[in-house]
Amino acid sequence: MLLAGGQGSRLYALTQNVAKPAVPFGGKYRIIDFPLSNCVNSGVDTVGVLTQYQPLELNVYLGNGEPWDLDRANGGLHSLAPYTLAGDAGSWYKGTANAIYQNIGFIDQYDPEYVFVLSGDNISKMDYREMLKVHKKNNAAATISVLTVTMEEAKRFGIMNVRDDDSIYEFEEKPAHPKSNLASMGVYCFTWSKLRQYLVEDEADPTSSNDFGKNIIPNMLNAGETMMVYRFDGYWKDVGTINSLWDANMDILAPDGDLSVYDQKWPLWARNPIRPPHLIQEHASINHSFISSGCVIDGDIEHSIISDSVEVGHGAIVRYSVVMPGAKILPGATVEYAILAEDVVVGAGAHVGSDQVYDDPNKKVAVVGKGVEIAAGAEIEAGAMLYPEKKGGDK
Repeated sequence: MLLAGGQGSRLYALTQNVAKPAVPFGGKYRIIDFPLSNCVNSGVDTVGVLTQYQPLELNVYLGNGEPWDLDRANGGLHSLAPYTLAGDAGSWYKGTANAIYQNIGFIDQYDPEYVFVLSGDNISKMDYREMLKVHKKNNAAATISVLTVTMEEAKRFGIMNVRDDDSIYEFEEKPAHPKSNLASMGVYCFTWSKLRQYLVEDEADPTSSNDFGKNIIPNMLNAGETMMVYRFDGYWKDVGTINSLWDANMDILAPDGDLSVYDQKWPLWARNPIRPPHLIQEHASINHSFISSGCVIDGDIEHSIISDSVEVGHGAIVRYSVVMPGAKILPGATVEYAILAEDVVVGAGAHVGSDQVYDDPNKKVAVVGKGVEIAAGAEIEAGAMLYPEKKGGDK
C-alpha cells in the first residue's frame, strides 16, 4: 500500500498543481517511480496507490501499471482514491492509518499474510524481501525500517528505541533529547491480521489522529505486540524540501554513488515519453550532466539534470541545476543552482539563481514553477520562489 496523496507543501511552487509523487526527478523519472520499482524488483506484484491531493497527473502517469509490469489480471497496480458509501457524507483520508482503513476491503480481497505500507514521496533503493525476512524470523506484528542518523538529526525524525535483539520498546516523535539515533523511514511491514485489528480499533476512537506514527505504532507497543526494526544501510532520502530534492538529483550524478540508475541488477522502471534523440549543436559544451531525449542543446551545460524536450539556446549557461520537461532557456540566459519546473521559459539574457558553493549546506536554490515565463534580461535572485498560475487563471 503506497501512500501517494500528500500535498508536499514544503516543495512550494513545484507542487502547486501536482501531487508530490508525480514531480519529475532525475531527467526521465518521477518520484513515485522509485517505490514502485522497489516493489517490482522485490517481487511485490499487487500494489495499491492511495491518491488524494491533485491526483489527475499522477493517475494519468500511473495508467494501468504497464511500465512497471503491474498490468496484471490478478493483482497489479490500483489507484485508490477516497470514496463515499451510501448514507455517508464521505471525506478525504483523515490520516495515514485512515487511508489504509478505508481500503480494508481492497486488501481483504487478496487475503494477504503480510502488507507493506510505503511512502510514495522519497527516493530509495530498497529490497523489501530483506525486511520481510526479519519480520518473519521474529514472528513480528510490525517491522519498521530505520536509518542510523546523527544524534542532532535524530531530533527531526520519529525515533525507535530498541533492545539488544532489535525489538522496539519505545517510539519517540521528534524528541528534543533522543535516546537513540534509529530514525523511522516511514516504511512498515505488518502481519495483516494484526494491522487490520488495530486499524478498526483506531477508527472507532474519536480522539485519534488516525496516523501510524501518532496512533497505530504506539497502540501496538502499548499492547505488547512484537515489533522489530529493520536496519537499512542503502540509499534513502526524504525529498520533502527544495534543498533535499536538489541534493537527491545531484546524487544521481555522483560517480559510484548509491543512487546509480545504471544498476542492471536493480533497474528503475518508468513511463517514458516517445521523443526523438537529443541533439547537441556544434558549439554546445556538456560536462558531467544528464541530457534526456528530445532535447536541443546549443549552450553550455555543467553538472545538471536536463529532462526530456528541453531547449537550451545559443550561448546559454546551465550550471548545477535541475531542468524539468519542456523548459526553454533562450539564448544568452544563465541558470545556476536552480530548479525549473515543466514548461518554464527563461527569456534571452535573463539570470536565474547565483553562483554558490556546491556543498554549502546554506545554499539557496531558486525555484521556478510550472509554465512561468521569465522576461528577457530579468534577474532572479538565489533562493527565489516563482509560482505558476493557479487553476482558473488566478496568480
